[in-house]
Amino acid sequence: MEVKVLDINGKETGRTVTLSDSVFAIEPNKHAVYLDVKQYLANQRQGTHKAKERAEVTGSTRKIKKQKGTGTARAGSVKNPLFKGGGTVFGPRPRSYSFKLNKGLKRLARKSALTLKAQESNLVVVENFEFEAPSTKKFINVLKALGLDNKKSLFVLGDTNNNVYLSSRNLKASSVITASELNTYAILNAGSVVLFEGSLAGIEETLSK
Repeated sequence: MEVKVLDINGKETGRTVTLSDSVFAIEPNKHAVYLDVKQYLANQRQGTHKAKERAEVTGSTRKIKKQKGTGTARAGSVKNPLFKGGGTVFGPRPRSYSFKLNKGLKRLARKSALTLKAQESNLVVVENFEFEAPSTKKFINVLKALGLDNKKSLFVLGDTNNNVYLSSRNLKASSVITASELNTYAILNAGSVVLFEGSLAGIEETLSK
């Protein structure tokens, strides 16, 4: 598929690039997308939750009342889960929520996500640009020129560009990553995906395997 290349001012450069149909025009697999996003979100969980169980609650171990003759249920400890301040039954324990996905499935999910963005006309290709120094104001001007100042956006660089990254860091609605950091969640979480011209070769080479 042919896509026009825009410049930093949002104007056409007169050049086009051909995006690989095997990456940007496949039949989207929504289940693969679901699994990859689920894994990404699961990996963000710390899993440090913990509730004290009966053996871990501070309290006396003496029998609090006689076994029989009280007219109420027998009770052997103030740490009984039935009492206020007692231990928690089957409470959460520290654990890892991560799980494994095959590399082929993850590639399929990323290709599906990029295809969906292309189908929605939310995929933009811009020529490579740099800033002499970090400048949030300049980055905002780029967003306005591309019509993305009121939308969530994801910029994908070919290589690390520290000045562009630092220029976007204060903006909650925009994020900048390199092609090697591209993931399904980031693609779907953005309203529009802006691909630097220099990132295309790396993306297609990685996802065409």
